[in-house]
Amino acid sequence: MEITKETIIGDILDVDQETAPFFLEMGMHCLGCPASRGESIEQACAVHGVDPEELVAKLNAHFAAK
Repeated sequence: MEITKETIIGDILDVDQETAPFFLEMGMHCLGCPASRGESIEQACAVHGVDPEELVAKLNAHFAAK
C-alpha cells in the first residue's frame, strides 16, 4: 500500500491494524471514532500539529518492510 497525505486513516487501519501505534504516537487517541477514521493523514496531522510528510514516510517504511 502506497501512503500519501490524502490517504484516509480508516483505509490504512483496515489494511494493517499494526499501523495504529503510528497514529497513537502523534497523539491521535480517537482511532475508533468514525470521524477520525474518515480523515486524511493531512487533516489529522493539521489537527494534532504533526508534520504529515514525517508520518507518511514512517507508514511507507512500515509497509515496505512487510
